[in-house]
Amino acid sequence: MGKKKQPKFKLGDTVVITMYGTVGNITDVKFLDGAYVYEVNYSEGLYIEKTLQSINEYEGEILYPKEQIDIEYKFLLGDLVQVDGYEQDYFKIIGYRTEIWRYKENAWEDVIYELSRISDGEWLEAHEEELTLIADAKRADGIIKKLGLLLPIKKNELAIIAKQNNPGKGERDMTMTKNEKKEMIDGLLDLYNDYCKLYEHFGDDEYRHIMKIALAKIEKAAEEIYPDHKKKQTK
Repeated sequence: MGKKKQPKFKLGDTVVITMYGTVGNITDVKFLDGAYVYEVNYSEGLYIEKTLQSINEYEGEILYPKEQIDIEYKFLLGDLVQVDGYEQDYFKIIGYRTEIWRYKENAWEDVIYELSRISDGEWLEAHEEELTLIADAKRADGIIKKLGLLLPIKKNELAIIAKQNNPGKGERDMTMTKNEKKEMIDGLLDLYNDYCKLYEHFGDDEYRHIMKIALAKIEKAAEEIYPDHKKKQTK
C-alpha cells in the first residue's frame, strides 16, 4: 500500500483563492473522497487544492478583504457640552476624529472630539465618555445667549481696554450694579421655569441640564448681591 499523499497546505498558511483573488488563512484541512480540501478563514465552504495558491507564488492581482466599520457619533459639530473636570465651563464641538486600533487579539475604535471653550475659545480634546450634552447644535446659540455664557468674553475684553485707557478703574467700571444683577436673576428664573415645564412634559435630560445651569448662575448672582447672607449660613 502506497504512502498517503501529504496536503499541499497546512493550518495557518496564507493562500490566495485564485478564482476571486482574495487572501485568507487555512483554518482547517480535511481528507474527503481521496483528496484534501481546505477551510479558509473559517468559511462554510471548502476549497480543493487547485483553487488555492500560496501567496508567495501567486502573480495575479490580490484583492484584500475590506473592513466595514459603522460608527455612531453621540455628539455632532456645533453641540454645546460640558467636560468632566471642567464643570464650570461650556464648550462647543468644532471637530471630531476616529482612531482605529487593530491588534492580533484586540480591536476597538476611539472617537475624540475637538472643543472650543465658550468663554475664551481655548482648544481642548476629550473622549466621548467625558462629555455631557447641554444642547444640540440647533439650540446651542440660543441657550448661550439666554444664559449669558458669552458674558465672560465681553467682560474680559472690555476690562483690558478700560485698564489700558484708565488704569485702576477698569474693574470698578465693569462691575454690574445690584439692579442689573437682579434683572439678570429675574430673566434666569423665567428661563428656569420655562425649561422646568418642558422637562416635566417631555422628560428630556437636556432640559434638566439647562435648569441646572440656570440655578447655578442664579445662586452665584445672589451671593454677589447678598454676600452677608452666605456668611451667616456658613457659620
